[in-house]
Amino acid sequence: MSKQFAISDLDDVDRRLLRELQDDGTLSSSSLGERLSLTVTPCWRRRKRLEDLGVIVDYQANLDRRKLGYDVLAFAQVRFSDHSGELPDLFEQVIKDLPQVLTCHKVTGEADYVLTVLAADLESYGRFIEDVLRRQPGIASIQSSLALREVKAITRIPV
Repeated sequence: MSKQFAISDLDDVDRRLLRELQDDGTLSSSSLGERLSLTVTPCWRRRKRLEDLGVIVDYQANLDRRKLGYDVLAFAQVRFSDHSGELPDLFEQVIKDLPQVLTCHKVTGEADYVLTVLAADLESYGRFIEDVLRRQPGIASIQSSLALREVKAITRIPV
């Protein structure tokens, strides 16, 4: 990143560009330029600037988890017995390498961390809890909540 980003760095065209890319990250500079009424080069420069500023982090396809065999979406609340020391840091490193953990947030309240976890079924989620989470040192408790119905699941940020 070349400089610190400030929200004031975004003009209306940048905001429209970000909205368009959130809707379809595969847009070429030509197609994106058409939608923004820009020629290819200025459109590419704006996109590149937003990437360099770290506003655009990456591009990905959104997949349907159920069609890929992940029928269970769970939220695991993890609480540590000791919040000081290196055990929470070690836990974070382990979690970062687990593909079935979609998100991990250090939070306030009863839990120390909340994880969003995918599993094929309840049995495989149970194995994840027993074989992975419960084996992490320093964890005092794990409480799970299972998603019964997905009401809203988006990754788009309002700009």
